[in-house]
Parts: sequence; structure tokens; C-alpha cells
Amino acid sequence: MAPSEAIDRFRQGVGEHRWPHLIERLDRMNRHIRERGIKPWQNQVDLLTGYSYGEFYDWDLYFENIYMSYFGVSRYCRNNLEAFLDQQHPSGFVARTLAVPRMRHQFKPFLAQVAVLGCRQGNDWRWLRGKYYDRLVKYLDYWFWYCDLDKNGLAVWDGADHSGMDNQIRRAGELYSMTVEGVDLNCYLWRELHALAIIAEQVGKAEDAKAYRLHAGRLAALINEVMWDDRDGFYYDRNERTGQPVRVKSVAGFTPLWLGIADPGHASRLIDEHLTNPREFWINYPVASWSKSEPDYYQQRRGIECTWMGATWIPTNYMIAHGLVRYGRGELAGKLAYRTLDLVLSEADAREYYDGETGAGQGLNPFWGWSGLGYLLALELELGYDATDLDLAQVKPIGCDLLGLQFPRE
Repeated sequence: MAPSEAIDRFRQGVGEHRWPHLIERLDRMNRHIRERGIKPWQNQVDLLTGYSYGEFYDWDLYFENIYMSYFGVSRYCRNNLEAFLDQQHPSGFVARTLAVPRMRHQFKPFLAQVAVLGCRQGNDWRWLRGKYYDRLVKYLDYWFWYCDLDKNGLAVWDGADHSGMDNQIRRAGELYSMTVEGVDLNCYLWRELHALAIIAEQVGKAEDAKAYRLHAGRLAALINEVMWDDRDGFYYDRNERTGQPVRVKSVAGFTPLWLGIADPGHASRLIDEHLTNPREFWINYPVASWSKSEPDYYQQRRGIECTWMGATWIPTNYMIAHGLVRYGRGELAGKLAYRTLDLVLSEADAREYYDGETGAGQGLNPFWGWSGLGYLLALELELGYDATDLDLAQVKPIGCDLLGLQFPRE
């Protein structure tokens, strides 16, 4: 679709009465990031975080930088990536947090994707040659050498907290348990293999690139062979010690849609039987992070937790929406995107996550991290654009080019 037509459709979807509100919200979020989310690190470089308490996280970094790409800002892809890789251990281990390293939790498989996202904006891959390419290789090797205890080709989470879906213990295991092969984890690894193959090609490592693509093909086959449950029509995690599926329906089970590796028949069952099922994931403000059919489903946080037991999170909606487009379900993706926009516009500022039944914000307030994706996800879909597409020729500053917004001068 032509950009002008896409903007018209997006503006219509937002509604004229809410359009000024959306523009003001984007401007305010950018000011929050500039004033509060850019932090000096070791008196050497500025880093990006969506968290007011100043920690830097793994998968957050990828989605935060997608939001920044809307405004042509790519430097934090490199700055943050180098800061994490500079802390790498000889084994290849990279802690998933930076300010207070969690020494049992390897950085989730997003580092190479962060690098590709940054380079697709600047077309300069030279900084990855040598040290940082070698460190990315060692970090990815760590996942397959140290986090695949039965050597079946599928890596394990070190508990639910490691997965980022903090309290999904019944799915991903107790803290430091190293028991569960996550559907989400192995899908992220598939993307990371492809991202590292792209980097390898750019830095003159053609044989490495070929090996990574072949590995990704084997991993996709394993995900579909081991984790797809034909009886239930769902992708389940696997307990590595027992060899049995973990029969818990979580938003993680939709990750293969984002990759496009699900068989079309499997994808149809996943979407029609589960995603759009109001008794499971399609609640008032979809997508529930934990199926409503699970006995321990709930929405409101308990104490100071970040809950993934039903609450709606913007980055998982973002991944699912783009996955739906991959399977020809653009209309449904649009419904999800505009419902997600309703969430992020529902309060004075974006929130960390939301009550999927009422739409009430939860967690950090204000939050200038990955929830910002909810503002322009629908515009991406109207444009037929996917900032997470690893084969994208160029990442576009759609907020600048199409909305006339600029990130505050740094």
C-alpha cells in the first residue's frame, strides 16, 4: 500500500478525535526516553533502558530499539550490545542483565538480532568484524553447549524468570532448575541463527553463514516434531528430564507463527482453536499471556510481581500480529493491532503491561520501554512493513517520515 493510503487508513483506525492524543503521546514518550531512559554507563557511553530503576535487560533491548527505529535512532543497538558483550565470560556466557548481572541467566537469544537491526539502519557492518563477531559466535554456542543437557538440539530455560515471563513457573520451571525446553526460547534461537548468518555474510564468513542456516533448518524441524501436539493443536514446552510435554497453554505457544515455521495446517489450528478462542486467549484486550482455561489464570498483579498469568503484554502482541500476517490473516492482525492501540492510549502514559479484562495499566508508570510498540504496530501493518523481518533491506524511520515526528536532539 502507498504510504499516503496507509496513513489515511491508520488515521481512520485511530479516529480523528484520538489522533492529536496519539501524536502527543508519541512526543511525550520520546521525551521520557530522552530525559529518563538514556543512562550513562561507566562514564564511557550512554545506554538505553525502558526502566526507571536503571537496569538493562536482554529481549527488552531488541524491542526498545525497534521503537527507536521509528525515529531513526540506531546508536543504542551498538552501544548496548557492546556493553553486554564486553562483560562476556570465557565460556561465552553473557548475563541477561547489565547493572546487576544475573550470573545463571544467559542473555536471551536477541543479541545478533539487535546487531542486524542497527546495521540495517546504518548499512555499516564493519564494527562487528573481529572481536564482536567472535563474541556473538561464542554466546550462541553457549546456548547449544551448556543449555541443552540431553543434547537433543533444543535448549532449556533456567526457570520462568529466565524466560522473561517471570511467574510462569508451571510452564518454564522454578528458578535455576534448567528443566524446560521452551517453545519461545528455541524460536528465538532460530531467529538468532538467521541473524548471525546475515552478519557472517556481511563480515566475509560465507561458510559460517551456510552452517548457521543449516542449523536453523534443523532447529525448525525439531520444534515442529517435538513441540507440536496434534491432539491439542498447540505448541507445548518439553520437560527435558521426563521427555514429556508441559501441557500448559501460554502465549509462548504462538511464537512459531512469528517465525513462519509452523505448518499452515498447524497455524490454522493454533489461530482458530486457541488464539481467537474467548475461553482461552482472545479476552477483552487480547492476547492473554496465560490461557483463561488454565486453573491458575489471573489478571491483577499480586504484590510487586510482574505477572504473566493472564495479563496482556505489548511485545507478545507485536510478535503475534506480525505472525498472523505471515499466514495470510491480515484482517485478524489488524484487529489485534488496533485493540493493542486502545490499550496504550487508555491511560495518561504507556504502562509496563495491562489487565486484559479491563484494560487497566499495571506495573511501571510511566513506562517508556517496549510498550511503545503498541502506538505504531497498526501503522506497520497498514504499510505492509515488519521491522522484525530479518531479510528487510532497510529499517525505516516511519515515525519521522510519515508522521513528521523527531526524537529530541541528543
